[in-house]
Amino acid sequence: MINTLVFLLIGIGVFFAFLRLVIGPSSFDRVLSLDIINIIVTGTLVFVGFIFNNELYLDIAIVYAILSFIETVVFARYLEGSI
Repeated sequence: MINTLVFLLIGIGVFFAFLRLVIGPSSFDRVLSLDIINIIVTGTLVFVGFIFNNELYLDIAIVYAILSFIETVVFARYLEGSI
């Protein structure tokens, strides 16, 4: 029961972040919402690894977090240069 509630709250968080990604007034808001979605996905992978008691999900979460950090830095550098 509690897992269902947690996944429901995660889904609501992703929905609002995706909404900001689509209708964000500026490019900075869109990059920030994409970073929030990446953080939520990383946390969800860790939570799924905890539920299934499988360490493979933690390795996937670490790789995903590194790639999402690089993605955020690249987008920020691009926006910094375009101002």
